[in-house]
Amino acid sequence: MKNPKSNSINRRQFLYGSSLGVALFHILPGRALGAERTSANEKLGVAGIGVGSQGGGDIDAVAQEGQNIVALCDVDAQYAAKKFAQYPKARTFKDYRVMLDKMGKDIDAVVIGTPDHTHAVIALEAMRRGKHVYCEKPLAHSVREIRTLMAAARQHKVVTQLGNQGHSSDTIRRLCEWVWAGAVGPVHTVHAGCDAFKEVYCQLRNLDKLDKSYEVPKSLDYDLWIGPVPFRPYTPFWVHWNWRGWMPFGTGTVGDWFCHVVDPSFWALDLDAPSSVRAEVTDYDPARHGLTYPPATKITFEFPARKERGPVKLIWHDGNNRIPKPENFSADDQVPGTGAVLFGAKGMIVHGSHGAGGCRLVPDKLMEQYSGRNAPAAKIPRVKGHAWDWIEAIRTGRQAGSNFDYGGPLTQAALLGAIAIRFPGQTLKWDDQEALFTNHDAANAFVNPPYRDGWSL
Repeated sequence: MKNPKSNSINRRQFLYGSSLGVALFHILPGRALGAERTSANEKLGVAGIGVGSQGGGDIDAVAQEGQNIVALCDVDAQYAAKKFAQYPKARTFKDYRVMLDKMGKDIDAVVIGTPDHTHAVIALEAMRRGKHVYCEKPLAHSVREIRTLMAAARQHKVVTQLGNQGHSSDTIRRLCEWVWAGAVGPVHTVHAGCDAFKEVYCQLRNLDKLDKSYEVPKSLDYDLWIGPVPFRPYTPFWVHWNWRGWMPFGTGTVGDWFCHVVDPSFWALDLDAPSSVRAEVTDYDPARHGLTYPPATKITFEFPARKERGPVKLIWHDGNNRIPKPENFSADDQVPGTGAVLFGAKGMIVHGSHGAGGCRLVPDKLMEQYSGRNAPAAKIPRVKGHAWDWIEAIRTGRQAGSNFDYGGPLTQAALLGAIAIRFPGQTLKWDDQEALFTNHDAANAFVNPPYRDGWSL
């Protein structure tokens, strides 16, 4: 497979990576970036797909920006009932395809908050119909899907946004500007991780319950919930919230949190694709437990040198494996349970999740040197919020900050980690141009897993 994202880094740098890019961001006409303009006084017609959980919050954020919520779609009417009631003027549907057929002219944009395994088919169908797309992270369930969505977004010239909300924060911009100003010197290593929702992501306790027979709730269209992946009989253990811990539908901790936690490093260091990935897992045998995510992982990504930046090693920790405390941390310094530590030649940057929340420089003397009046000059435009950024991009004809050309490679790195846990202790070498592992045919089967009959990209 040829690499359909060969221009992605240039676009990302064009939008945000330099002071020249910042200037052009504000002065180039919208058509230059390929997006349609919408009048500042004109409200968008927005549809929500998968609104029973996180997608409902995303719709609320769009509504709070003054846009019209014209349709809501969810495969389980009971699960989405509260959100349906919240927007009584919106028409309701179970099947997103029926919704797009019946309301295509009234819908300008869609917000997708379904489980990971259906992101790609829904987003692609919407873009083919010329709809702007906001899609929750991770962008897709496989590498092939990611690349297909990136190419489609360019082809159909729509405005896209990945649902890693912290990308629109001031703190992630501050972290980038610290790195670019050399506050901690060249960054060579990043330890990142997440210790949240351990019982959701690791479902080992429920593996022996999957063979039991359960009746599908009348409110749920289970066949549509399964969507493009191979059919498995219904069980309440993965519908709804817990699907995150089941690999046929979710992507585990690394898929659910990488796009939040690693986003600051990915942006500041221009990481793109790793050259290799290696996973270590605890109390887990992929042959017996592979349906669910391990109780603890340590995943090492090697990113090659790029331009003036040297190579970067990123180590991901999750579940019962926490980020280790750096040797030169003081007794009062706390290692984030969910967050990251960036190691540079002169010091460290420590932050939490969602846009480098609470980011700080270590040792304290660096904070004094690079904060307040001494803070580096702002090189990245500040935005009012993630939904606002997407809507404003549609109105002005630019791309949003975490568009698919940025969010695609970020998600791809996460999914390569999700593949690596199936082959613990083995270093998988990644060829990004050809989109394959050069030393592991078995791992390549997960780069482009098959769809069930009746579904395709």
